[in-house]
Amino acid sequence: MAYIDEDGTIYLWGGKPVAYIYDEDKIYGWNGKHLGCFSNGIVYDLEGKRVGYTEYASPINVYGNPVKSVKRVKPTKMVRSFPKTRPIFSSKESSIRLKDFLEDGSVI
Repeated sequence: MAYIDEDGTIYLWGGKPVAYIYDEDKIYGWNGKHLGCFSNGIVYDLEGKRVGYTEYASPINVYGNPVKSVKRVKPTKMVRSFPKTRPIFSSKESSIRLKDFLEDGSVI
């Protein structure tokens, strides 16, 4: 679905930059919107529910990943909104799909 580049940029597999990690654990969209948190390989929404996982934190073993597409040019970061209070992380799954969650921060 998505991957995190070395610089903290989050790309969809198609190469579209949709968000980035700021200050080690906050996920912001390029539009400046605070989307959620990233901790121990797990993406959480602002309610503390799990939205996605890295391959190492996934509760499901997945063998192999699709080939990443060419990265598109990153947009200019907009002014970040004030971060929400960090939620208490839950083991509950969010009802929002990871792609929709990440695209909520897209500007392109």
